[in-house]
Amino acid sequence: MAPNIAKEDIRQAISDLGLAGQPLCVHSSLRSFGHVDGGADAVLQGLLAECCTVMAPTFSYNFAVMPPKHMRPARNGTQYESDWAYLTEGDAKIFTPECNEIHESMGAIPRALLTMPQRRRGQPALCSFAAIGSQADELIAPQQPLHVFAPFEALIAQGGFVILMGVGFTRFTLLHYAEQLAGRHSFRRWANGADGQPAMVEVGGCSDGFGPLEESLAPIIRRIQVGQSAWMVLKAQEAAELAARVILANPGITHCPDAGCERCRDAELGGPII
Repeated sequence: MAPNIAKEDIRQAISDLGLAGQPLCVHSSLRSFGHVDGGADAVLQGLLAECCTVMAPTFSYNFAVMPPKHMRPARNGTQYESDWAYLTEGDAKIFTPECNEIHESMGAIPRALLTMPQRRRGQPALCSFAAIGSQADELIAPQQPLHVFAPFEALIAQGGFVILMGVGFTRFTLLHYAEQLAGRHSFRRWANGADGQPAMVEVGGCSDGFGPLEESLAPIIRRIQVGQSAWMVLKAQEAAELAARVILANPGITHCPDAGCERCRDAELGGPII
């Protein structure tokens, strides 16, 4: 039987990797560790105990609303009438960075991060990032509804890293930023602004086809096992720049297994016409 994982094991892993004091974007599966004494909080506390600033995606798709007629760009990875006809959950909602609402698919560790005092959360209603630690403001403050991947620009400026904790490249959100570096426009979706009126917001596309990029980025991946969790560690700048070069050379590499995927098709063509 695998031993339990505790906060000190997380600290030791960060120390072994030489990442103490670094800003980290974490994509994670708590379940991948096996049993963690203290759960998601223990993972976060282990990272913070090594003086890391911890950032994670805290997406909240349930704030989405139907697109107004005048906010429907072409080649936007969606069928406006059929895909959005019955969307009503977000109609009465207004997102604020102070709220802790998060989509269930985000997992336990981002959810726990949102409950921590002094965490910072970005402005975008659908695709916010949140962070805690000494560099949280620098990472999160630049994020805006139409500049959703600004935290990655800040992470790169700070010399930060991405850790995939027990998850694969289909959860590697930095690759959407790499798509932008490769010249693609990010898709637009809609959520109520502070005035209660629908506004356009930037989102990532389909990531189900990102798996093949792991082979291309293999030379810059560091791997470590923490309990039962297989970690992949990448320097953010190296990963974004290399992935962008690969996408430019082979745009079809990001296409998911669904040959008819509308988002993948439109992404390959350059994304929405803005």
